[in-house]
Amino acid sequence: MKVTMNIDCTPEEARAFFGLPDVKPMQEAFLAEMQARLGENLKAMTPDAMMKIWLGTFKGLEEMQEKFFARMAAARPSEK
Repeated sequence: MKVTMNIDCTPEEARAFFGLPDVKPMQEAFLAEMQARLGENLKAMTPDAMMKIWLGTFKGLEEMQEKFFARMAAARPSEK
């Protein structure tokens, strides 16, 4: 025997029914704090500093290019 039930309710109603806490105010406060911190950090950074952070794992553009081309060569099917 197969029984199917469709329940039409909002996420808030389902959360209240199962006794789960309402975390929306906490999420909104967290997102507001993250936006404020991100904005402060971006204002303090120059484009040069941002590029150093983004490319910090590479010793330079040449190393990044070498890794890129090595990956491309390894992915190319071998010719017979």
